[in-house]
Amino acid sequence: MFRYGEVEFVWLGHDGFRVKAPGLTLYFDPYEIGGGEPADLILVSHSHFDHLSPGDIAKVSTSETVVVTTPQGKPQLSKVKLKEVLTVKPGERLTVKGVEINAIPAYNVNKFRAPGQVFHPKEEGGVGFLVNLAGVKIYHAGDTDNIPEMEGLQPDVALIPVSGTYVMTAEEAAEALKRIRPKVAIPMHYGAIVGSRRDAERFSQLAPKEVKVVILEKEA
Repeated sequence: MFRYGEVEFVWLGHDGFRVKAPGLTLYFDPYEIGGGEPADLILVSHSHFDHLSPGDIAKVSTSETVVVTTPQGKPQLSKVKLKEVLTVKPGERLTVKGVEINAIPAYNVNKFRAPGQVFHPKEEGGVGFLVNLAGVKIYHAGDTDNIPEMEGLQPDVALIPVSGTYVMTAEEAAEALKRIRPKVAIPMHYGAIVGSRRDAERFSQLAPKEVKVVILEKEA
């Protein structure tokens, strides 16, 4: 667990986090979780199974939970008991339960499933999320490479994929920090589908000195 101001960060494995502020519990991309505290708000970066998992979302949802995801993801949540499912496209902004949400593009430029076909095409509309929670600016990058849209985001805390194959390598993620310019960076997207703690450690070694890197232990 890591605390920044009044906000508490717990890594749930892969790209999943539980983020708590006074009066609100927020989840990012819960996947293969055992359960947990009821969610007020769940943000889902894109429709791939390891990010949008209806079974895992159901584990922490109530009739008051709101999910924000991409238009492709909404149909997958039709059977989950929720208050509402809102959709967002790259570049859009909305405020939900007092949380300001800015959808940042998330896509690949050099991670290919076949010649000329990246795993996360820009046109599919995957997103990262820039949110303001209890005065803390948080950036969850989603599944992405180092892209121009990261320039100058300047969050307090950035949650950054580091495992390569489908997302940035540790080297690319460290270079992306020069664009993002966070105060704190927490590596993610390792230990489940691809990558290991070694990727997180490599990222920490390469990160700009002015960025504090925090490697979290997965919640048991």
